[in-house]
Amino acid sequence: MFSSPFLAETGAIAQFAGRFFREGFRPRYEVREFFHQCYVVGYQSLPMVGITGFIMGLVLTLQSQPTMAKFGAEAWVPTMVGLTIIREMGPIITALVFAGKIGSSIGAELGSMRVTEQIDAMEVSGTNPFKYLVVTRVLATTLMLPLLTVLADGIGLYASYVGINTQGTTTLALFINNVLSGLTFAEVLPAFFKTFFFGFAVGLVGCYKGYHATKGTAGVGAAANSAVVVSSLLIFILDLLAVQITGLLGFN
Repeated sequence: MFSSPFLAETGAIAQFAGRFFREGFRPRYEVREFFHQCYVVGYQSLPMVGITGFIMGLVLTLQSQPTMAKFGAEAWVPTMVGLTIIREMGPIITALVFAGKIGSSIGAELGSMRVTEQIDAMEVSGTNPFKYLVVTRVLATTLMLPLLTVLADGIGLYASYVGINTQGTTTLALFINNVLSGLTFAEVLPAFFKTFFFGFAVGLVGCYKGYHATKGTAGVGAAANSAVVVSSLLIFILDLLAVQITGLLGFN
């Protein structure tokens, strides 16, 4: 049975999301801050996402290739790795790395602003801190995570090509053809669209935890930690829902 604090937290996050949709698309628009957050959230995450994608593709290939060779199906390695990365591993691993880096960063940043009363000062000065701090960050995470996922998928597939050529020889054109032969738009598009929800969840939870941080500096650490935990859990729940919905729609 769920405890009342869990239900209260769920309701509070839902109210926070409702406030985002109420205030997020009304003027005044913080365009400059939005683009700055896109730079921080997206561009500065490129190295970590790229390294993670490369390792993911290389490990998947090196581990699956010997097993597939035992059954004489080594030629199917590019197709299998491509399906695994694009449909599931790429979005999930990228989202979890994103949650660890960006979710904790947002929670700590807004938490420190809350406990040092900078958010209160913004309200007194006539600035809407919710639009400036929350809306820009949530929109940035929602838009940047899909782009980072596409990048991680591409790097992961290239790493798979490198891994295959460590134990054999294949051309890049043949590798790409084998990967694309096992993919359809009905498989690619749901995997891409769910990353928008992953990004929204990471940004919303990170902002909520930081915006409502309490208990001084200790609350900043708690906000950063809980932002990662809750957003990671939400990513898995959203992924489960996405698999069920795509299955009902006949996309699986």
